[in-house]
Amino acid sequence: MYNFDKCANRLNVSSLKWKYKDVLPMWVADMDFDTMPEVKNAIIDRTNLGALGYTDTPKEYFIAFKDFWKRHHHVDIDINSMIFSTGVVPAISSVVRKLTNVCDKIMVITPTYNIFFNSILNNNRIPVETDLYLEDGKYKLDFNDFENKIKSGVKMLILCNPQNPIGKIWDIEELKRIAKICKDNNVIVLSDEIHSDIVNPGKEYNSTLLINDFKDVLVLCISASKCFNLAGLQGACVVVPNESMRKLVDRGLNTDEVAEGNAFVYSAFISALNNGDTWLKEMNEYVYNNKKYLKEFIDKNIKEFKYEIADSLYLAWVDVSDICEDGLFLCNYLKDNAKVYFSYGEEYGKSFKGFIRINLATSFENLKEGLNRLLEGINLYKKEYLK
Repeated sequence: MYNFDKCANRLNVSSLKWKYKDVLPMWVADMDFDTMPEVKNAIIDRTNLGALGYTDTPKEYFIAFKDFWKRHHHVDIDINSMIFSTGVVPAISSVVRKLTNVCDKIMVITPTYNIFFNSILNNNRIPVETDLYLEDGKYKLDFNDFENKIKSGVKMLILCNPQNPIGKIWDIEELKRIAKICKDNNVIVLSDEIHSDIVNPGKEYNSTLLINDFKDVLVLCISASKCFNLAGLQGACVVVPNESMRKLVDRGLNTDEVAEGNAFVYSAFISALNNGDTWLKEMNEYVYNNKKYLKEFIDKNIKEFKYEIADSLYLAWVDVSDICEDGLFLCNYLKDNAKVYFSYGEEYGKSFKGFIRINLATSFENLKEGLNRLLEGINLYKKEYLK
């Protein structure tokens, strides 16, 4: 068994997550858990070779992804369809540049990963949003709105599967409908599936590769970085089943200089993918227990908040609008007054201003401390603003 109560001390290593002094960070999506020992040993072994020069992507890197996805997701990926990238986000921006033109419309299904908007706007494309809606505690897609907006001239859909920040696992029927609409309208689907292996016990996400109608329009981005907390090594795998599209994507990644890895990423990812099944299972169980504790804590102590445990992600999507309609203001208030920090909802879609996102990939002790600070901060906020 692995010890998820042990968290690395990241205060003096230029950690993005832990950059605010004296603030317990529960915002950006990385884990505090100690790195898997097998991965650390692989990096040490690579260091002990004594040379850290330029490195080609080894075939074993792609084989590790292929074997992992076949074991976990019942998908047999052709290694010839795979391309290395330094990360999912660099790949997304590169694909946007290569497969669309300036002023093209690109759709996102909101709430969704905030950096998608950067990849669209920074490259002078036009974002088109379609909002998920809640029904019986589950987020659903309004297919009429989705299809009408697709037909308005959208050239690409950036899909988040599973959906960050809400933790929605897209079911097969939903994916089939999305695929058919996109295929019928010649819309490229750029699917970010980096969160695919962070699921509750007994749950499994559905890859877009399972859907035939996606094959000719799909660019799929996967990585070991999120589920094994290796984002600092900067690696991903871009899968493009269609050969002619793959040539364009490959040229774009190379032109943008994001198709070459560092000396450590290959060894670390191969080790994680080949040896990490047990670690991943135990991590998901640990995070699920954190989710259950969060649910009990909110229901007992902050009844104005609305939170339901989602099937995926180590992130919690919480409706705080009954206390504060501006999640950004509340997050900053809690950071300054209670020394705990969360992500705010509006950055994931303009319709979700009254939400916050809480990162639960930390030790149970950190979680308890963070939620106690949250409660203290909310009580202060009520006294100050809800008199």
